[in-house]
Amino acid sequence: MGTLFYVVGASGVGKDSLLAYARARLNGKVDALFAHRYITRPVDAGGENHVAVNRAEFTRMQSLGLFALHWESHGLQYGVGKEIDQWLNAGAHVVMNGSRAHLPATAVRYPDLCVVHIEASPAVLRARLEQRARESVLEIEERVRRASQFTVQHPGTVVISNNGSLPEAGERLVALLRSPSSAFTSIHPSSRPECAVAAAAGPSL
Repeated sequence: MGTLFYVVGASGVGKDSLLAYARARLNGKVDALFAHRYITRPVDAGGENHVAVNRAEFTRMQSLGLFALHWESHGLQYGVGKEIDQWLNAGAHVVMNGSRAHLPATAVRYPDLCVVHIEASPAVLRARLEQRARESVLEIEERVRRASQFTVQHPGTVVISNNGSLPEAGERLVALLRSPSSAFTSIHPSSRPECAVAAAAGPSL
């Protein structure tokens, strides 16, 4: 049985970039598969490589039971297909871009999941948002404020700091996915070493 790696982080910390980096680096060389999300937004909206569907299509897929996970956020609907269950049952690890708000429901369905929390300091986040130049000063400060309040409560959580270069944090994620059981010093309460928390050394990678 594989492990679900549920990647979360405040908006702007670089989740999409890190996931894309890890996917390119691994390139099918290990049994870690990256799940695409079905999202009710245009395919050219930027960000992650998602499957674009309209609301009617999403609702129909949901009614047919085709999603393993689904949620709504900021007016958009998100879904992850049931194919991930086949991947997990085949022994592959599954990596997905998750929602912190939906984590409790996800943990019920996948009790042995490993939460990967991507974080960045307020100063780094502010600098990146200013460089991106998509938002006003007030909007940037509001985004930084929300990020400072972003917390994750789950016993199987690994924290990856994304304060430096993309390869620096990206290689930490790659190392985790390549050898999840060797990255930690203690075992997750569910006894899955892939979801262990490095309690002795601290959970950050």
